This record gives sequence, structure tokens and C-alpha cells, in this order.
Amino acid sequence: MDNDELQNFREAGKLASKIRQESKSLIMVGESLLDIAETIEKMIADEGARPAFPVNISINDIAAHYTPEIDSTRVLKEDEMVKVDLGMEVNGALSDTAYTIDLSGKHENLVESSEKALENAINTIKPGVRVGEVGGVIEETIKGYGFKPIANLSGHMIKSNQLHAGVEIPNVKTDDPYALQEGDIFAVEPFSTTGSGYVEDLEQVEIFSIYMPSKVRMRQSRKIIDFVVKNYGTLPFAERWIRKEFKSKLLVSAALKELLQNHFIKGYPILREVSRGLVSQAEHTLMVTKDGCEVFTR
Repeated sequence: MDNDELQNFREAGKLASKIRQESKSLIMVGESLLDIAETIEKMIADEGARPAFPVNISINDIAAHYTPEIDSTRVLKEDEMVKVDLGMEVNGALSDTAYTIDLSGKHENLVESSEKALENAINTIKPGVRVGEVGGVIEETIKGYGFKPIANLSGHMIKSNQLHAGVEIPNVKTDDPYALQEGDIFAVEPFSTTGSGYVEDLEQVEIFSIYMPSKVRMRQSRKIIDFVVKNYGTLPFAERWIRKEFKSKLLVSAALKELLQNHFIKGYPILREVSRGLVSQAEHTLMVTKDGCEVFTR
């Protein structure tokens, strides 16, 4: 990685950290999820950056991949556990960070368990440490609080223009042999739950990305793809972003269906904890350094 690329990653992390902190003031009872997501995305644009993905606002037993629909009227309620996951793109460099706010005030230990697991994972990371060992630290920390880590969710390597670059950091101990190397960039994201420790896909999908370009039949599909490539490239995008440009819900839905069937795009189904347990999340983006790691989003 050359110095310019490194500085872009640092800038993407610094901006994400700033918005991470500023956005916490938006998480209040009665606030619209759509307004929160769009406000955070505007904050990102105002910094001269792009969202690395649509802002996720996942509540209670929903662990990830929920971003509000364009016509959502959902508001936050006083007993809800709210996970906000956001990221920045700066000249191809990406950052990814998340936090949890418990509006009920009754589940501080659950929130703390994912935060402490993230802290302990960060303190473990250095060249030569295997990713499965990092997962073991996360698992041990969360179980120490009396909760379960979500075993089928994981952190991920990040490269320029690649949010998920192949290698994963699990949230449980595994035999994965990959050893961390100086210069590796990862998003580490422990998920802690009161439930069984697994998530399942729901049918609803609000987030997509280009997967395997191919020929498409519908004119509207071609228009949408041209718009996506121009504005988001291979980064994830939200259906509501498309609906702002193409007003017909019916045509957008039909186009996305065709693109999914042709595997031109892939969808990211909303993920729910299998036994409907509450879920908390904490996440930072970091780079492995000679003696440990540099946290870009702290």
C-alpha cells in the first residue's frame, strides 16, 4: 500500500469516527428511522465522501442489513436496542464502524459485552495471530458476560473498493489458519445476543450490489444498472436510493427482480437472530501494524 492509499484509509476512518459520534444524538425515542438514515448519509456527503454502504439501523433481534424503505414510517420506541452501522468511501478507501444504543436502559451489559469484545480483539491483533484466535477472544469475552456471540456473522478484510475482501474474522474460536499480516485492513465486529447465537435470512431485501454483470432484457433494468455503476460502482446500494431516481415502485421492483434472477446483482437479506434474542454490535476498522494495530475509526 502506498502512502496516498494509506492516507485515504485514515481519512475514511477519521470521517467515519466523527459521524459515528455526531450521529448518536439522532438516536432518540420518536425519531424516524428514515430520517436518521438519510441524515447520516447527508452528513457523509457533506464531508465530501460517499457512503461505503447504505446506513443500517437494525433493531432488537434484527442483527444487520436493515436500511429503511423509502416510504418507511417506522419510529424508534422507548424499549428498543438500536444498532447503527455506517461507513465511508474516500478515493476508493473504505471504513466500516458500528455502535449500539439501548433506549430501554435495561440491557447495558449486553451493549458492554460487544464493546468489550471489540476492545479485547483489538488488543489481541498483531502480525502472526490467526483470525480464529481473535474469534476465540471475542467468544470468551461475550460468554463471560453471560451472552452468546453470533457464530455465523463475522468481521471482514477490506481493500480499496472492496468492502468484503475474502478473509473473515469470526466471532467464535475457529481453526481458520489465516495469520494476520502487517498492512492487512479489517473491520472487526462482535455481535452479542441473549438468544441462540445464530442469525437467519429474512425474505425482505433492501440492500444490493453488483455481482456478475450479464445481459439484461428490460430497458428499465439497463437504466438502473447504468445509474448504479455511475454512482456506486461495486459498493452496496439501497432500493430507496434507486427509487429517488426512478419514481415507479413497480418498475424498480421488476427491474431488481430481473437483475437478481440473472445474478447481475446480489441482495443482502435482513438478518434476524434465530430465537429472536436481542442483539448488540460494536465495530471498528483497523490496520495491522508491526507491533499491533492502528484503529482508523476510533
